[in-house]
Amino acid sequence: MKKVVLVTGANSGIGLALCERLLNEDVHLQLCLACRNMQRAEAARQALLVSHPRAHISLLHLDVGNMHSVIRAAEEFKTKYNRLDYLYLNAGIMPNPRVDFKAFYKGLFSRNVVRMFATGEGILTQEDKVTPNGLQEVFSTNLFGHFLLVRELEPLLCQSDHNSLAIWTSSSNAQRTAFSLDDIQHQKGREPYSSSKYASDLLSLALNRRYNSQGVYSSVICPGLVMTNLTYGILPSFFWTLIMPIMWLIRIFTNTFTLTPYNGAEALFWLFMQKPESLDPMAKYHSLTSGLGNSYTRPRKMDIDENMSEALYAKLQELEDTVRRNLKEEHLDIKEKS
Repeated sequence: MKKVVLVTGANSGIGLALCERLLNEDVHLQLCLACRNMQRAEAARQALLVSHPRAHISLLHLDVGNMHSVIRAAEEFKTKYNRLDYLYLNAGIMPNPRVDFKAFYKGLFSRNVVRMFATGEGILTQEDKVTPNGLQEVFSTNLFGHFLLVRELEPLLCQSDHNSLAIWTSSSNAQRTAFSLDDIQHQKGREPYSSSKYASDLLSLALNRRYNSQGVYSSVICPGLVMTNLTYGILPSFFWTLIMPIMWLIRIFTNTFTLTPYNGAEALFWLFMQKPESLDPMAKYHSLTSGLGNSYTRPRKMDIDENMSEALYAKLQELEDTVRRNLKEEHLDIKEKS
């Protein structure tokens, strides 16, 4: 039976590198690229077909920050496929990142320079906004849209003849201090990206508690410090030109500077090779790269607990009910007007 793999945010960066690696391993799998920009998605598909001309690659129009889009995309996917083996929840945004340059320059000459680059802790904030669905944009794109997608694809994930795996692309920037159960959308803070990634760590644990008995497992990865469009948007381009040689030098002394999308996708690809039931639900699987450029995966225990994960899941369920009710009312209003 051919494996079916769905990857969100697959048209560039880590997502595209993952797709290339998956096809190198199994050219017979059925790969679906779920992307917001269909022009870029088609370009990615054509690039993959150049090296794998016989590959089965389909496209799915999906904006995980738009709940209408999530439900429409899930319905379309269910008409095309009767199973789903691997669901890579990879799409994410970090809008309008701001750097505290005073803290940045101070950190450059401190013993915490490696951690500062790897996590952005203490120097990185973002500006958020509200979506047409009434949700915070970072929360809805990085977390809630993916949560709703999992819920919509339950019939394909929960099948008796095979185990399925949902894999979250988290971050070393997933800081417990940025997250609050009283403000899960991070409306009051200045670190929505960090909050959303920590919430994905919590949600993965909650999904395991609910779905393992149905053959569905969830895991979290950290790609390390990867140079992608998201990363390049943090600082002006000339700055990256100046410090990139330093970063390659630092990589000799730390294994978290994966730097390339290919290396950053290491843990995502490694999980594809594992039995879902053998994975540790409390571990985050890190993509790591040696100073010589050799990539490998290593699990590290997450700073999460079951009580908080259960509380988050309950809040997400309540929000899901509200969102579905609002979408239904909007649909009825449109139908009446037409």
